[in-house]
Amino acid sequence: MTPERRGVLAIAGAALLWSSGGIGIKMTAEPPLTIACWRSAFAALALLALFRPRLRGSLAFLAGVASYAACLSTFVVATKWTTAANAIFLQYSGVVWVFLFSPIVVGEPLRGRDALAIAAAFAGMGLFFAGSLDLQRHAGDLVALLSGVFFAAVVLVLRRERGESAAAAVTWGNVLTAAVLAPFVLAGRGPAPRSAAILALLGVFQIAAAYVLFLRGIRFVGATEASLVGMLEPIANPIWVFLVLGERPTGHALAGAAVVLGAIAWRTLGAGEATVPVIAAPD
Repeated sequence: MTPERRGVLAIAGAALLWSSGGIGIKMTAEPPLTIACWRSAFAALALLALFRPRLRGSLAFLAGVASYAACLSTFVVATKWTTAANAIFLQYSGVVWVFLFSPIVVGEPLRGRDALAIAAAFAGMGLFFAGSLDLQRHAGDLVALLSGVFFAAVVLVLRRERGESAAAAVTWGNVLTAAVLAPFVLAGRGPAPRSAAILALLGVFQIAAAYVLFLRGIRFVGATEASLVGMLEPIANPIWVFLVLGERPTGHALAGAAVVLGAIAWRTLGAGEATVPVIAAPD
């Protein structure tokens, strides 16, 4: 198996861990900002213990930290102001920005195969969320689109930095997220013990462990392909909810999921030889 294929599997594992957030969030009664704050706080503790990262002063590093915190925070706001379907669908519009800016930020050429796979995946997501999208909630939709911009910035920065610098950006991004949201959360009561346990699991596994896998994969996978594989997250999220909580997806959703999975498989498994050179992590 090529390093690129192993990287794809690592990113797919990260997306599946990210998708478990739907279950955890539905199982806790805490408000969205409380969930985001405590989840990032637990993730920060886990990542600080694992990586022991140092702060860096480079522009790319600071952009990664800020983009990461902004991505998580704006997605929470978007989920509150619009439907969950709108929020996740519009956030993944960031895949298009990754595709367009990859040549400038990380020096990766535009490829027709990527464009076709992205178009097919978005068609599948549109089918998946048919009947769930509410296009009248303009403020939340705009915030979700903004979250997509930050999502793209995170992917591009992590691909550019790689190694210790990328791990530090994710770690301090969680610290910044928790710190920014803390004033809005800590003034009230803390989460109930059951909710705190769920949020700890989300922080350690759905965020920290997922980004450990993503950071491992992004060393060997191009930015556009990585963001495309990440689209497993919105597809797997309701599937996990169905398996654990019994919320049955519609026939359109199942068909859309099949289209997205097909697009990802066509791009990653049908690519033949690795299209991204293996690059060792910088010191």
